[in-house]
Amino acid sequence: MNVTEVLSTARDSITVKRVFGDPYEQNGLTVIPAAVVGGGGGGGTGHDEKGQEGEGGGFGVTGRPAGAFVINNGQVSWRPAVDPNRIITVAGVVLAVFLLSVRRRRVRG
Repeated sequence: MNVTEVLSTARDSITVKRVFGDPYEQNGLTVIPAAVVGGGGGGGTGHDEKGQEGEGGGFGVTGRPAGAFVINNGQVSWRPAVDPNRIITVAGVVLAVFLLSVRRRRVRG
């Protein structure tokens, strides 16, 4: 697979179908799941001192739940997804910064 084919595959992989899932309908309630999707790709060509040429490339796609649109009786609402790992990570970073800043104040003062 050459670089152009890899980049074309990457571009085709990041589509709206990866962002919005199929709607679920039950008892007059419709739920449309949504995600945050990102990706990238790259490639290159080159040659060695013997004159041999080569090329290569790659891409990656990542995603995480963002929430869902809920349609009930003609009213649309947004329900965000809660990511406990992200909440714990942010809380840990905030706590670490706080503890480091308190320690510096004690040393200086």
